[in-house]
Amino acid sequence: MNNNNEKSYQSQHKPSSEFSSRTDYLSNELKIMSPRRWKINLPGRDYRFEFEDMVPAMAATIGKIVMVAAVVGAYAGTLGLSPEFVIENARFEMLIAAVLFVILISGFINPTANLAGTHGPLIPLIPLIVASGGHPLALGVLIGVFGFILGISHGGSMLAKLTSKGVCGGLLIYLGFIGVTGQVKKMFAWAESFDMAYIAFVVIIATIIMYAWLEHIQKRWLAIPLGAALAAVISFTLGAPFEFTTQPGIPNLDPSYWWGEDTGWKMGLPGIQEFIAVAPFAVLAVAMWSPDFLGHRVFQELSYPKNTDKVLMNIDDTMVAASARQAVGSLLGGGNLASSWGTYIVPAAIAMRPIPAGAILTGVFCVVAALWGYPMDLAIWQPVLSVALIVGVFLPLLEAGMQMTREGKTTQSAAIVVFSSALVNPVFGWSLTMLLDNLGLIGCKERGKELGHAGRWVIPGITFLILCAIMAAIGMFPGVPALMESFRQL
Repeated sequence: MNNNNEKSYQSQHKPSSEFSSRTDYLSNELKIMSPRRWKINLPGRDYRFEFEDMVPAMAATIGKIVMVAAVVGAYAGTLGLSPEFVIENARFEMLIAAVLFVILISGFINPTANLAGTHGPLIPLIPLIVASGGHPLALGVLIGVFGFILGISHGGSMLAKLTSKGVCGGLLIYLGFIGVTGQVKKMFAWAESFDMAYIAFVVIIATIIMYAWLEHIQKRWLAIPLGAALAAVISFTLGAPFEFTTQPGIPNLDPSYWWGEDTGWKMGLPGIQEFIAVAPFAVLAVAMWSPDFLGHRVFQELSYPKNTDKVLMNIDDTMVAASARQAVGSLLGGGNLASSWGTYIVPAAIAMRPIPAGAILTGVFCVVAALWGYPMDLAIWQPVLSVALIVGVFLPLLEAGMQMTREGKTTQSAAIVVFSSALVNPVFGWSLTMLLDNLGLIGCKERGKELGHAGRWVIPGITFLILCAIMAAIGMFPGVPALMESFRQL
């Protein structure tokens, strides 16, 4: 990139006072940015910090604390490890993500690579992975290797191009609806645990009214901080129990401690058998990335103004970054399973902010939370957690999906995605519907004709068959025994 292009952002930047509205100013910032892929990007020269960047950073930190603790907790519950292990490993993982990847890669080296977050859909499979003889280090390394291959070969962006608006819209609707209903159930389960179920009802009603009001005044990007604060105040005022228990401190940073025979995970280093055991799950985990990453990219496209393609999330670069974060984190001793950071990119898109500035703030917030300890208690308090996820991630996904399925024959594909996802899981729903849609059996038949043989049935067909073979082997089809005998008794 030449010197003139390097200075283009600075030369085109105008103070917010020169614009008629804050939205116009933020739109102009998105249009004039020219991110440098895998080169140094500096605040002031290539982008600026705005107070809107605080919103996705706050949401991402809350989401990170919860998701990492959930992944490590799923391992710990199966392996018989203590709650103290979960907290310490989660704090260690937050430091790894923040210092080595979030700030460094997304903030300075590649602002079009979304932050490497946590692979939520894989959490329910962790007990099965452990029971089959899997090892967290083996799984992490293989996910890193397979993900790097997919990213470097541009496989992620290729699959994204083969996914129609109807398929993607239906996927967003399903993920948004399942997410909202899941959090509502968790809220009531939490409140019922101390016989005050009405607290959940009051908090959710207040959240609905707040969200509608923010939509009305076009300040939806404030939903996360206001919603989290509102949920905390209402819950505490009505008598919900809460206390700070996590003390300030620094987690153990020694990989030999985490992968010792009698310390950390208490599992030692994996052998060839452990790598073989986790191989199907590693392939499935990376396959799950494509619909997940695609949803995040599409949400940006729907939220940003026109002529902002340069700042959109690059799917392949994000896969490469997530793969590196996965492999390095696992080798150092962490238990996180990496993916695109949804609790960051969705709120950032709503706030009309690019990736880098908020990424740096997210990294700082994660470091503070990991070392201070107390913010982790507040972030995982159920009313704060659920409301932040509902208004910051799941409702926006639901809205975006509905927006994508308003025109043409997209509703046909969207309905099939939701139906087939409910039958098995979103990966099955996405791969099956992409194949049917590209073949022209549903959706826009003209689109299928334009894809050629490779895009119409070869690539979607191979993708669907590979995923089905893996899911059938490990017993993920409801009512169908696992093809591999070693998985039938798990």
